[in-house]
Amino acid sequence: METTYESNPILDKLPKHLRQYIKPQAYEAYSAIDQAVWRYVMRKNVDYLSTVAHSSYLNGLQKTGISIDHIPNMYGMNRILEEIGWAAVAVDGFIPPAAFMEFQAYNVLVIASDIRQLENIEYTPAPDIIHEGAGHAPIIANPEYAEYLRRFGEIGCKAISSAKDFELYEAVRHLSIIKEAKGTPAREIQKAERHIETLQQNMGEPSEMALIRNLHWWTVEYGLIGTVTDPKIYGAGLLSSIGESALCMTDKVEKRPYSIAAAATPFDITRTQPQLFVTPDFAYLSQVLEEFANTMALRKGGLSGVQKLIDSKELGTIELSTGLQISGNFSRVISFEGEPVFVQTKGPTALSYREKELVGHGTLQHFDGFGTPLGRLKGINLPIEAMGPRDLKAYAIFEGQTITLEFEGHIKITGEIVTGTRNLQGEIILITFKDCKVTHKNKILFASHDRLYNMAVGVRIVSAFNGPADVGSFDLVSHDIHSTTIKPTASAEQRQLEGYYRQIREFREGTNTTISRHKVFEAIKTSHPNDWLLPVELFELAIKSGDSDFAKEIADHLNTVVSNDQKVAHLVDDGISLAKALHLNE
Repeated sequence: METTYESNPILDKLPKHLRQYIKPQAYEAYSAIDQAVWRYVMRKNVDYLSTVAHSSYLNGLQKTGISIDHIPNMYGMNRILEEIGWAAVAVDGFIPPAAFMEFQAYNVLVIASDIRQLENIEYTPAPDIIHEGAGHAPIIANPEYAEYLRRFGEIGCKAISSAKDFELYEAVRHLSIIKEAKGTPAREIQKAERHIETLQQNMGEPSEMALIRNLHWWTVEYGLIGTVTDPKIYGAGLLSSIGESALCMTDKVEKRPYSIAAAATPFDITRTQPQLFVTPDFAYLSQVLEEFANTMALRKGGLSGVQKLIDSKELGTIELSTGLQISGNFSRVISFEGEPVFVQTKGPTALSYREKELVGHGTLQHFDGFGTPLGRLKGINLPIEAMGPRDLKAYAIFEGQTITLEFEGHIKITGEIVTGTRNLQGEIILITFKDCKVTHKNKILFASHDRLYNMAVGVRIVSAFNGPADVGSFDLVSHDIHSTTIKPTASAEQRQLEGYYRQIREFREGTNTTISRHKVFEAIKTSHPNDWLLPVELFELAIKSGDSDFAKEIADHLNTVVSNDQKVAHLVDDGISLAKALHLNE
């Protein structure tokens, strides 16, 4: 796969199936309006968040090299992030939750490189560089939180999904795309929102992925820290939303002590949150995460674990008590007295031990599935995995013997033993037969005279999780998203407006001081009378230069803009107040 991004030692460790999501940032594609949106949000956020955000936020802005005045260049960010053991990559909007979390497990921050429209400056359901870069990146400079994020990714990517989870993911992705696309009819957005509501109301029993995504939302995205009476903000969704970061500090939003109960609390990405959870400190986040992990099939295994994999219809893995791992699409389980006694996969399957594929047991050998009995032999207390060479000899389980093994649960295997495979502890983990037949209550499960049969050895399933044990066993480069973010073609009017923004940006930064701010202002009043952000920037420059007459003229115009659109009144007021406050502090 061609590398389309600047790599570094951290990104070099990413497996191929994660690299498929990475795209170039295309920094030159950001317009001067985009830069102004970033600057407004960051100036407002830093001013407000300095009093309500966790102390790690402002410290992290400096440590991660994130500028208030410029959209961050990911290549520059990576050179600084590498010093704290992290990296960042650009992606196209939402990516599947399991992939998002797996990136975190590799200490890689996923950043949607698009930026919200000016119309959505306060909040957007779409992931954008304000949310990811200005929200997530600064907090990872805190070591305790960074480890929580990494560990969350490590556990979260093993969570088992349901088919409905993917349907909801695609619906949310679609909404985020059309809501940020200029000119999308309101009825289309409303239709997409209603579709998400319908899906959310008919999800059935929540999957592990759904539950752990709730934990992610109420911590990483919308978390508060401290006490319910005096909380601080650390969640990226709040840090990047100039509207919701203020709302969440009021009594309109309920504050609850953070606990594992948050996993059972769903969220609605299309609305502001009615309640938030407050953790006493970052270390407590990890405590709750481990508590939740103890409820997952990853640690419980058993019949319920393999059943979750069957229901998910996705590639997954079970690990047996011997350490043998079976990866594939699980299609069947036979149980006896609440325990699995036979499991079956369909299609390509691989066998591994400690996340490394066993030689000769990849998908080429097990191309059409794999089935095996589990548990103990009937009437024998000593399980096969605990048998030493003398025990195996005593029960005639050795090479060259034709034998019938009858398991608890009415599973029988008859055939000639060819060989056995052992793990590093000397335990036998696989027995290979020829001329073999496997039955359950006289029903044939497998029969072959010319093909070898491999029987896994294991008393029980100790773990079941999403994805393969060895990522090299399967071709996971199959990223297929039906919708991509919409890159609109700027109209002549929009290009003209962008040109005015660019001129004022160049003036402020000193790269072109010959520009007449008065002429730009007159042009804005005439050609773009509803634009409010550039006049706010002009007001700031007028205040800074001491031109009070020009500042008053701009303020009068902004009053006209507000009278025509009350929705921007508080944005204009905040911009003017901030410009005045910063001037007084200089």
